[in-house]
Amino acid sequence: MAYVSDTTAVLAYLIVLIAAIHQLAEQRFLAVFFRFFPPAIWVYFLPMLSSNLGIIPQSHALYDWIRTYLLPTALILMLFSANVPALARLGGKAVLTMFIGSAGIALGAILSFGLLHPLLPQGAWKGIGPLVGSWVGGGANMVAVSTSIGTPDSMLGPIIVVDTVVGYGWMGVVIALSVLQDRLDASNKVDRTIIDQLNKRMATLDAANRRPIKFLDLLTIVGIGFGLGHAMVQFGRYMPELGAVLNAFGWAVILATAAGIALSFTSISNLEYAGAGIIGNFFFYLLLTTIGARADVAGILDAPTFLFLGVIIIAFHAAGLFLAGRYLKSPMFLMATASQANIGGPVTAPIVATVYQSSLAPVGLLMAVLGNIIGTFVGLGVAQVCYWISP
Repeated sequence: MAYVSDTTAVLAYLIVLIAAIHQLAEQRFLAVFFRFFPPAIWVYFLPMLSSNLGIIPQSHALYDWIRTYLLPTALILMLFSANVPALARLGGKAVLTMFIGSAGIALGAILSFGLLHPLLPQGAWKGIGPLVGSWVGGGANMVAVSTSIGTPDSMLGPIIVVDTVVGYGWMGVVIALSVLQDRLDASNKVDRTIIDQLNKRMATLDAANRRPIKFLDLLTIVGIGFGLGHAMVQFGRYMPELGAVLNAFGWAVILATAAGIALSFTSISNLEYAGAGIIGNFFFYLLLTTIGARADVAGILDAPTFLFLGVIIIAFHAAGLFLAGRYLKSPMFLMATASQANIGGPVTAPIVATVYQSSLAPVGLLMAVLGNIIGTFVGLGVAQVCYWISP
């Protein structure tokens, strides 16, 4: 029996753990460490260690409630604050470059799974979908896909190892290539004026609109999130099951994603400047702790084969982006930022953007949001194809 088992005590333990991790991440002397091992990793692994050591339970009704109701709520809050109209103004070349990078990930995942699935555990397609979701959009997409298709908690351990080791290894390569951007752009005969246009559009967007949160803002954010999130869960129960991927909860995830995107075109999206996305992120991190708590440390032993698969996926992704640079004449800045927006998500995409162009961090963030919008759909699609490939 776990040392901490009362519902309120378990919830308090997980919230305090999230707070402690992020407090440490803000300490200057730990900045380099958390740059390569960001808080999301520890938000997963520390609850996993806690449950495997018997501090908290590996199974609890609280985990089920958080999974069912906080995931749709978090998706709605994170997406309605995404400012999709601003994404549309990024320009066709930027968006197409991002899509090509995402397509490379999806194609690489399908082909590598077809090659390696005899060496992978039974039902490994349920791990490929979440990995693709993460590498197209981010951690929220990984959680959305894994919960939609019922990925075993033991399989998420090796997937997160791959996401960390291969993903951050690729980030190092992308940063190292920044010294070659002028040479590569000249070789591809790139017109760099698009970078100046993006800079003018995005440089002052957040600074001009950010405001302190008011009590009415908080009520509206939480009311919309939980109200719509609960409604999407209920609607999902009336939708037909399609294949192995789209069950009732899978539909709830898709409906919540669609609702969040639709709201981003309304004035409600202005609540992002009062912190809607931050609240959504908190719900996502709380959900991630419960996934970690369910996992078994022994599952990480499956990581080596998954690591090789991850390297193949990154190779296809990189090849697609370099082809985009050659034939679309995309600036190296866009290729690097699109790549990190896919593989690293909103935490690291602005970092890579500033390495290439110091004033264009907002572009990295917006491209990461675009990946977040499509990541769940791409992950579910790849999961379905890999299911068909499975014996």
